[in-house]
Amino acid sequence: MRIIFATALAALLPAALHAEPLTFGDALRLAERQAPELKAREAGVGAAESAAIAADRLPDPKLDLAIKDFPATGPDAGRFNRDDFTMQVIGISQEFTNPAKRRARAQRAGADIKVAEAEQAVTAQDVRLATALAWIDLFYAKKRLKELELLDDGLDDLQSTVTARLASGAARPAQALEPEQLRAEVADRRSALSAEIARFQAQLIRFTGDPAADTAGAPPPLAVDGDALRDGLSALPRLRAYDARTIAADAETGLARAAKRPDWTVNAAYGRREPNYGDLVTVGITIDLPFFTAKRQDPKIAARASEATRARLDREAAEREIAAALSADLAMHRMHDEQLANARTRLVPLAKKRAQLDLESFGAGRLDLGTALLSTLTLAEAEVDALGREAEVARDTIRINFTYGEARP
Repeated sequence: MRIIFATALAALLPAALHAEPLTFGDALRLAERQAPELKAREAGVGAAESAAIAADRLPDPKLDLAIKDFPATGPDAGRFNRDDFTMQVIGISQEFTNPAKRRARAQRAGADIKVAEAEQAVTAQDVRLATALAWIDLFYAKKRLKELELLDDGLDDLQSTVTARLASGAARPAQALEPEQLRAEVADRRSALSAEIARFQAQLIRFTGDPAADTAGAPPPLAVDGDALRDGLSALPRLRAYDARTIAADAETGLARAAKRPDWTVNAAYGRREPNYGDLVTVGITIDLPFFTAKRQDPKIAARASEATRARLDREAAEREIAAALSADLAMHRMHDEQLANARTRLVPLAKKRAQLDLESFGAGRLDLGTALLSTLTLAEAEVDALGREAEVARDTIRINFTYGEARP
């Protein structure tokens, strides 16, 4: 019973430890510990390291048990110990793989480890990026929802103004419905944002493993150093993965070349005969004879060399593609940053000023309620749009830094 209780407690402990909202850095660290993708890649590295231990070892020796020269025809057919030919033989043999092939196998196993480690690094980068984007999306969706809630609260004041004007006869009865109509439109937007929040929170839960995952604190600084990112492109996990595959292709080429060198087998046997005759001992060496290399080993060497060339060209193409993608992403980031600055310095202040002037005109009876409400809605849309632009800039920053750099909390 105690063991069962301890097991259940251990299973519930991670969720209990992270029941509170997560800061940006906490979410990334938790994802790095809990994401099953990373645990799978870690197991892959362990498998490659274990396989490398036996890569350059000699094959196991072989035991040979035989009965030789047993008569099958003639007067002694089917009977032992009636002639001097029949022997019970016990022998042992050991194959010796040529040293070049063993070295090539060790190099290939080392390359497999590097490939597994590179895949682990790529997966870790993907998990960090997805977790960071989920956190950012959730953070700004909640902020946009809060803006709509403030607008909804502000409609109460507008409703009071309409009620007062109706009491004085300065407004038509139908105008009393217009604030409620605006409130209904805001409710639709809130519903859409609530759905987005649930979706982003599900993503955050998916990577952190925390069933109560939520955001806390502020997002990271929205800064991108394009020059530093360009200088560090060669160290990216994806390019390191291409480097590892190139090393593996070179190791395969070396293994194919080593096949031109012969392996050999040493064997020894003891043959026991009928007691009237002496026992026999056999010692020998078997050597491979790679005589026809032009049709056997050389084509394989050429194929492996071509694979290595392809791996290098794939790596070069990937580096060019990543460099071009970085330039394009930086250009988009600059555009989004300029649009955010325009929203903050011009669009929102102008919408706020217009809404204020229209409400004052409505209060003074110089403007109809519909126009005043439209200005209020335009202001809310401008503020929510500014938050959306800020979220886009934040997403750009996260995506660029986590895709083209080794960004960590």
